[in-house]
Parts: sequence; structure tokens; C-alpha cells
Amino acid sequence: MRVGLISDTHLPSLIRTPDELGPQLAAFLRSVDLILHAGDVVRPSVLDWCEQFAPVVVARGNNDGFDDPRMELRQMLDLEGWRIGMVHALRPEDRPVPELLARALDGERVDILIGGDTHVERLEYREGVVVVNSGSPTLPHHKEFRLGTVALLELTPGRLHAEIVTLGHSDGALNPATPRHLELFEGRLVAHSFNGERLALPPA
Repeated sequence: MRVGLISDTHLPSLIRTPDELGPQLAAFLRSVDLILHAGDVVRPSVLDWCEQFAPVVVARGNNDGFDDPRMELRQMLDLEGWRIGMVHALRPEDRPVPELLARALDGERVDILIGGDTHVERLEYREGVVVVNSGSPTLPHHKEFRLGTVALLELTPGRLHAEIVTLGHSDGALNPATPRHLELFEGRLVAHSFNGERLALPPA
């Protein structure tokens, strides 16, 4: 199963839909089976735009002052044998995983913990949990509107591939984000990379 992660779209604003930055986000979302949006949608029209490509599940952000049946303060999902929890804010993201789970999910254990809010991409495997922030596809690193990042989860029972996907550069505006990936098999980290460079694996 291919799951697309996005967050912090903050639209409409100076632009109304992501199409105005180019076709890259639409092409990515067209390739997935489910879209998980980690909040700061701002207007439900963005969810409608996303839903033309795949079903959408949303965690409410601090800028989401509207009600929508697709949106809850936190979302819990079971997909292909993986338990997933999603909220908008995990700040500070580098806290020990038990603290993140206690604050975000009342201590409920998950395999994958998804957050947003920072507009900065993050992907790591810590203390048995994949922690992922897809950044922002429209306001990466809080720069002005430009192409940013999304994340992809490829899930099968016992195997996970996760990556931060950079959507390219906008005219006159470089994408500040850095791609990275990791792979798990039967609960073990078997590969990970940063900016295309393979990283050493921890001792078995």
C-alpha cells in the first residue's frame, strides 16, 4: 500500500491550489492509495483538491478553524499490519519517543508517528518507532510559497519503505529540503540514506 503524507499546505493564500506551483504535487498524490494530511489545511477546499486523487484523512492543525468529517484532532489507523498515529504538532520532535507518545497519543503505542507544524522535513527510526514529518509542499522551511516536500510510506506486512520526497524547485526559488529514506524489515532497520548517501546501520 502506498500512503502519501503531506502537511502545512496553508491554502488558499497567495495561491489558491498547489497546481499554481506546478504539477508535481498532483503527480505524487495520483500515485498513492491514501493521503494523510497532518494539518494546517486552512480551508476544506484543499482537502477536496487532494481527494480527487485518493481518500484523505486529516489531523486538525492550529490553523484549521473549520469542521470536516475527514478531520480529527488525532488519527489512528491500522494499515497492512502497521499501527499509525497522526497529530499536527510533535514539538519538540527530538524528545524521547515515550514522551512524544504520551503527549500526542496519551501513551498509546504505534509503529509510525506522524506530525507536522514545523514545515521542516524529518524521518527517523527511534526506539522502535518511525517518526516522520513530511515538511510542507508549499511553504518549506517557512520560506515564501514554493515547491517543498511530501513523504511516502510503502507498507506491506512486516516491511516498510519511507522517504521524504522533494518536489523540485520553483522558478527563482530553490527548494531548501533534503531527501532521505529508511527501510524496515521485521522490525529491523535494514537501510537508510540522507541526501542520496547511504548511512551506516546501527549494530544488530
